[in-house]
Amino acid sequence: MNKLSRVLFLLIACLTIGIAGTQAATITAIRAGRLIDPESGTASANQVILIEGEKIKAVGPDVAIPAGATVIDLSKLTVMPGLVDAHTHTALTYKEQPENNYYYLTYVMDSSPLRAIQAASNAIQLLNSGFTVIRDVGNNALYADCALRQAIEQGWLPGPTVIPSGPMIGSTGGQLWPTPEMYKQHDIMFPEYIDANSPEEIVRAVRQNMLFGARTIKLCIDCKPWGYSVDDIKLAINEAAKGGCKVEGHVQTPEGAQRAIDAGIYIIAHGNALTPEQHRQMAEKGIFLTGTDTPLTKYRGTEAQFKVTVEKLHDAWEKKVPLTFSTDFDYWNDRMKNDTSGEWLTRGEMTIAFLDTWKAAGIPAADTLRAMTINGYKAADIIKDRGPIKAGFYADLIAVAGDPLTDIDTLRNVQFVMKNGMVFKRDGVMVPEKFFHPGPVRIPNGRWTR
Repeated sequence: MNKLSRVLFLLIACLTIGIAGTQAATITAIRAGRLIDPESGTASANQVILIEGEKIKAVGPDVAIPAGATVIDLSKLTVMPGLVDAHTHTALTYKEQPENNYYYLTYVMDSSPLRAIQAASNAIQLLNSGFTVIRDVGNNALYADCALRQAIEQGWLPGPTVIPSGPMIGSTGGQLWPTPEMYKQHDIMFPEYIDANSPEEIVRAVRQNMLFGARTIKLCIDCKPWGYSVDDIKLAINEAAKGGCKVEGHVQTPEGAQRAIDAGIYIIAHGNALTPEQHRQMAEKGIFLTGTDTPLTKYRGTEAQFKVTVEKLHDAWEKKVPLTFSTDFDYWNDRMKNDTSGEWLTRGEMTIAFLDTWKAAGIPAADTLRAMTINGYKAADIIKDRGPIKAGFYADLIAVAGDPLTDIDTLRNVQFVMKNGMVFKRDGVMVPEKFFHPGPVRIPNGRWTR
């Protein structure tokens, strides 16, 4: 080896050692007073969760804590997997003023950049309340939901794991009834909806959403009398599978719901149109329900609506439909205040308030917790590497005082949140400073892609 070669060799070796040193994963050990497994509905006392970098390395009562590890003492708290909102909208906020709760006007008046910033704020608020995963499904401007997913994954801001759908795909008109001028001359449908009528248009729409970053596909099954047929839905399911996506169907009629069930859709959204017989079929086929079960509050709903919602949710639970915790949250008004303090409620607080519906439906706390975690991970199609607290999985977890297996209301006051191995909230206070930085930009899948 000549002199120049030796110098180059030493230089490369030094650079390699330096890079390896800077990339060494940090070791964190969490002492959990109680550790809940929501799938089995059981809890184990005095557990140690060893985390290396972003992932869990070991879990158990006798796990050795390496010298130099950062130790987080949660021995007085109950540790569990993070929560899931399986149907929400972070980039739409329709209001009483100025648009009179008419969201057709909201997306005309609010630009995509503005709505993307709203989405970022909502995501941080949801993470603060313990939601480490959300399915963000439609009505999100010009792919603001997909941009939110990328921003969080690349490390620009803290937030849940986002499973975005891009614009909802529907036959002519989507959920709107536009004038000829607005529809033909101004293309008012896009980007809130993608018109897709023929098989070719359905395939193109599904591929477009996946190209721009969607991780799930949402169809407007029966938003118009000329909605999708069983064959149309099957086509979308098959096309989505090519990009690793599952399909959710927005349904608002029993007839549309039946077509979705017959097609073997993965998720049905909104529960009020479903019949008891359809619940039975969904349970038999393992079709998930994102029921969007709105509670009765001073700022939303009526007693009549709430009664139907509670009855439908109870029947779905009784017939063993795979239930998820889902909200359809996309609105705001000036009555959204804490009754005691008079302060504005956060997006996370208003999301967790949907527990009221589950309690009214008489669903046991353990089953509600399973819907909010394990079923949510399955519906989001991330259960293979994220959700449960076990070795090899991403370190997403929360801690609360009390026992949510018997008292689900303990989830209203999350004390600790960890996302991808990084502490976001501690002792009930957000500590997100480390999430904010100018770089390096993370590339989770190792290449530049949406």
